[in-house]
Formats: sequence, C-alpha cells, structure tokens
Amino acid sequence: MAVKKQTSYPKIRIRLVKSLVGRTAAQRAVVRGLGLRRLQSSVIREKRPEIMGMVRKIDFMLEVTEVEQ
Repeated sequence: MAVKKQTSYPKIRIRLVKSLVGRTAAQRAVVRGLGLRRLQSSVIREKRPEIMGMVRKIDFMLEVTEVEQ
C-alpha cells in the first residue's frame, strides 16, 4: 500500500451565522459534520478539499475566515 504524502493545509475558522430552522436534513447533517452545534458557534478546521466541499454546500449559512498560524 502506498504511503500518502503529508501536506500542511492552512487553517480556516467556520462560524454558523444562520439558523438551521427550516433546513433540509442533508444541510443539517453537513453542519453537524463540520462540528457546529448552535448559532454563532465556530470551529477551526484545515482547508482540505473535503472540508471545502462541505462549506460550499451550505456557504449561505456560514462565515469563513483564514486563521493565521
């Protein structure tokens, strides 16, 4: 099995700024998958392709900023 190259990704802060009331089950699942729990909660994640795909699905509900390392 091949060994994957370790890369360092920049960090982003993701904050939930819109409510989950009236959202689809898939949108709620993405919010939980990102680790957000309630309105105005925030998490810091690496800017990896899988995380950015999740962010794009619900970008209208989030505020995303770069974090200095």
